[in-house]
Amino acid sequence: MPKTKVLITVKTYPAISTKYDELVCTAGFLEDGTWIRIYPIQFRKKSFEEQYKKYDWIEIDLIKNKEDKRKESYRPISYDTEIKILEHLDTKSNWLLRKQIVLKNKIYTDLKELISEAKDTTVMTSLAVFKPTEIIDFTIEPVEREWNKNKLESLRVQRSSLFEQEDEDLFEVVKKLPYKFSYKLLDSKGQQSKMMIEDWEIGALFWKRLAHFEGDEKAATEYVKKVYFEDFAKTKDLYLFLGTSKLRHFTSKNPFMIIGTFHPKIEHQLRLF
Repeated sequence: MPKTKVLITVKTYPAISTKYDELVCTAGFLEDGTWIRIYPIQFRKKSFEEQYKKYDWIEIDLIKNKEDKRKESYRPISYDTEIKILEHLDTKSNWLLRKQIVLKNKIYTDLKELISEAKDTTVMTSLAVFKPTEIIDFTIEPVEREWNKNKLESLRVQRSSLFEQEDEDLFEVVKKLPYKFSYKLLDSKGQQSKMMIEDWEIGALFWKRLAHFEGDEKAATEYVKKVYFEDFAKTKDLYLFLGTSKLRHFTSKNPFMIIGTFHPKIEHQLRLF
């Protein structure tokens, strides 16, 4: 079976699972511009050569995830499936190479239409490129600051029984984000929605600025808002990568969350006359 070639565009902030340990949900595009989800991947336990970045083309052995009915959901063929990084798409010519894949197929502007497709069992769309009509606000809300203790203890027991290597004891679960970041937006029909941002990059930005501001969380969160609201939403040609969770795909009124941003510069066409 040939390996699957995927352009990685989404890495969600790591979560912990008593079944799979620490996990990252990865998604991206096939060469024809269709979406694919890859889950589970224990990303931080991969070798350095296999730790792909956003907009890397990779090759990986995948099979349909039979535990997940969403059409885009696949999983690595085994726990230690090799990931081969082929090349990286840069941002030259205002993200031209990236646009050729990311914007190749349908771009949604109507959330009601997208949610209807998600709920339709014959379609079950669970990944999409969405173009908001307007970003109204960017909200920051405090959440639980630590992972669930029962899950952490379960992981500790699981690791001690499965692994004896010294390096396994050195692997630490990623820090939990103490804040929830969300966009308030309008779609093309004037519908207002509040959608949480689950992107790895927003978490990494927070921790980086927190270190820069020497532990000042207010300064760090204000910086994150400046990037996502003042820059991305107001000065860039902003598209959102949306995805559903398996658990809430059919139960939530709006099952989609923001799992990534696509933000080239706004292109102004010159008038001839």
